[in-house]
Amino acid sequence: MSTVANTDVRQTVLVVDDEPDVAEAQAVKLRERYDTRVATSGREALEVIDEDVDAVVLDRRMPDVHGDEVLAEIRDRGYDCKVIMATAVDPDLNILEMEFDDYLCKPIFSDTLQQTLEQLLDPGPQDPRLSEFFSTVSKIEVLEEKLPKTELRNDEEYRRLKERARELGEKLEESEADFEDLVDTFREISRG
Repeated sequence: MSTVANTDVRQTVLVVDDEPDVAEAQAVKLRERYDTRVATSGREALEVIDEDVDAVVLDRRMPDVHGDEVLAEIRDRGYDCKVIMATAVDPDLNILEMEFDDYLCKPIFSDTLQQTLEQLLDPGPQDPRLSEFFSTVSKIEVLEEKLPKTELRNDEEYRRLKERARELGEKLEESEADFEDLVDTFREISRG
């Protein structure tokens, strides 16, 4: 599966939400630019995902199979699609170990979702470290917005992640001519 867009082939986005109206509304807004699939449960998401899916917009809290489990199964199956956790669940430190690419808190505005997908699925040649950098920064920013600073300061994993983001940022600043523009675009997306 390729997450790099071919100009002749539309990318495929799977929208997963246990509220059918929410899932369909998100999919309708994305259809102009992407081929979309809709799943209204974690189990259904795991049935319809395949190597053609480029990105998943994944609700975190679902009654049958939790979004965290769906994400883990997607990665266990070897799919390298981009995953956006889209949730009303306030994040906790457990997100530090999850393999998602971005984390958006509901309600998610159409423009925010579009911008996030564009950034993740940008077809331009990129240093693979950019994906790791933005995924790491997404986790940090969501946690800093939602959790008390004292809780974060005392967490070793959080401190390690902050250090990794700093290291990646320094290396990318040296190697990517448009790195500052990419960071500015990333920061314009409202995750909270």
